[in-house]
Amino acid sequence: MKRTPLGDTGLSVSEICLGTMTFGQQNSLAEAHEQLDLAFERGVNFVDAAEMYPVPTRPETYGRTETIVGAWLAKRPRDRVVIATKIAGAGRNLEWVRGGPKAVDRRNIEEALEGSLRRLATDHVDLYQIHWPDRYVPAFGASFFDPAEDRAFTPILEQLSVFADLVKAGKIRALGLSNETPWGLASFGHAARQAGLPGVVTVQNAYNLINRAFDFYPAEAAHRENVGLLAYSPLAFGLLTGKYARGTSPPGARLTAFPQFGLRYRKPAVNAAVDAYVDLARSRGLAPAVLALAFVRSRWFVTSTIIGATHRSQLEENLSSVEVTLDADTLGAIDEIHARSPSPAL
Repeated sequence: MKRTPLGDTGLSVSEICLGTMTFGQQNSLAEAHEQLDLAFERGVNFVDAAEMYPVPTRPETYGRTETIVGAWLAKRPRDRVVIATKIAGAGRNLEWVRGGPKAVDRRNIEEALEGSLRRLATDHVDLYQIHWPDRYVPAFGASFFDPAEDRAFTPILEQLSVFADLVKAGKIRALGLSNETPWGLASFGHAARQAGLPGVVTVQNAYNLINRAFDFYPAEAAHRENVGLLAYSPLAFGLLTGKYARGTSPPGARLTAFPQFGLRYRKPAVNAAVDAYVDLARSRGLAPAVLALAFVRSRWFVTSTIIGATHRSQLEENLSSVEVTLDADTLGAIDEIHARSPSPAL
């Protein structure tokens, strides 16, 4: 499996990253370890977690995903696995997380990281990410910036200074952002250069066939700041597999069990676009999921594509997408569908 440098860290990550947000909720410890073993055998060396996983987030399951990953990691050579995790910030109803995180400040960062290290059973995290900005931004389905929602936030230079101390202490190797905007990418880059501090190497944002918002201003910011995209939700919560096509709700499927996760995709033109991409995939002799994942991998700004699965067969299919390179004709057909049904910002 192809590997890509992770910024200037000296680390290289597989073009597929295994996402773990189902571990401890939809997947048991045994199922999760089976997925990790399979991905590792197929060349995946990159695993993404978060302190707030699994989702849906609940006090009873907080941190369970990292604990499951940590139990698996303890049986593997540490230098052969790149572990990413995230700190939860303010602005969401997560009162059970460190007493209700109020900011991405020194106390919260240090406490969150120590908790993650303990659960992951390791002395360092390779990539530590801010799960969403400390400041207000429209995210998770919101499309418009509303100044009335603005709030005080920890200055970016202050955030970077704490992370720099943790890099120096050997507790993290690199810093990443998530659900971030072009302004945020540029601001973190500028502050790091001005202060001579370690900069951001990745941004983890949603990107898929029906959410190509990153193609525009974020792509320019990522290019100029030398930040790679870790593309999450490449299958749009499973919509792009075709299993929900034309209104079906398969028993046990994620959006059947947790319909709130699909809210961001319940927007005009989404269903028609999904049907068109599913039809295109089948006309090319490809599984819809394989087409969707191969498309994300083809983008110049993508460092790694984060996949997730609840069943071994799904993971097998997702991993097989690395064997597919889309030809110019198929990529052109994708762009034609996109032009007919432009995606909203998601």
